[in-house]
Amino acid sequence: MPIKIPKDLPAYQTLVNERVFVISDERANHQDIRPLKVAIVNLMPTTVVTEIQLLRLLGNTPLQVDITFLRMKSHESRNAPPGHLERFYIDFEHILSERFDGLIVTGAPVEMMPFEAVDYWNELTAVFDFSKKNVWSTLHICWGAQAGLYHHYGIPKTLLEEKVFGVFPHRINDRHLALFRGFDDEFLAPQSRHTESDRDAIAATPALCIQSESADVGVFIVTAEQGREIYVTGHLEYDPLTLDQEYRRDRSKGLPIAIPKNYYPNNNPDAAPVVLWRAHAHLFFSNWINYVYQETPYNFVMVSGGQDL
Repeated sequence: MPIKIPKDLPAYQTLVNERVFVISDERANHQDIRPLKVAIVNLMPTTVVTEIQLLRLLGNTPLQVDITFLRMKSHESRNAPPGHLERFYIDFEHILSERFDGLIVTGAPVEMMPFEAVDYWNELTAVFDFSKKNVWSTLHICWGAQAGLYHHYGIPKTLLEEKVFGVFPHRINDRHLALFRGFDDEFLAPQSRHTESDRDAIAATPALCIQSESADVGVFIVTAEQGREIYVTGHLEYDPLTLDQEYRRDRSKGLPIAIPKNYYPNNNPDAAPVVLWRAHAHLFFSNWINYVYQETPYNFVMVSGGQDL
């Protein structure tokens, strides 16, 4: 079954053209099944592009997934198309009585700022607190992972001497986790960040488990609460040209930016990059959705525990 999104959402036609399984509200209402409810806090400046990236991966599943987009009321977006957030997103305060099978918190272009200096920090931490009792499994991505680790466990972030930028090999520390079912011993994933969460602090926190990391760029995936919390430092959801667009954007602004590593053939920015992470991206999100489906009670009443990922 497909993802359920409004038919007039810009991502809808794009995904249909790609033959991603999507379904409109009208058709979904005629199906007598319990869909998975997944909320997405989209903090990325590329609002519509990020929607497409995530929905493309969430649509690769036999389950019906009902999507709710959340916005930060305390933040005024300058990049979303006019009226887009008002039409397709809802404020956090409107879901306080609801429960979700899954929640995704994206990255955000605020990693150079102290967490508390982000204008929507208090609202985002309220979402994090809400997720502890009202969401079965929360997937935090890039800055969203750093923010979640800091809020829940006090894990600090540190500024890197050079931006981690490119496509890097990662290894799995526990191959028996359902999250990595079907993964190769080594897999590639895009990274794009100026900061990192302190590995020593993560390793010293009993509640946290480093599940995947890279000799080149450090910690990649951390879990807690037996898979109820997942922290991903990179961007498996990225499109083929996302790193290219970031590189050219920064160059045009005169910002110091190196050519993304392991990305262009022969390290030539004029050559089209070859995607080497797409299969594992689909596999990761499918495994997560399957885990959520298997573990969330049919009538979602929050209970403690659950089986390991």
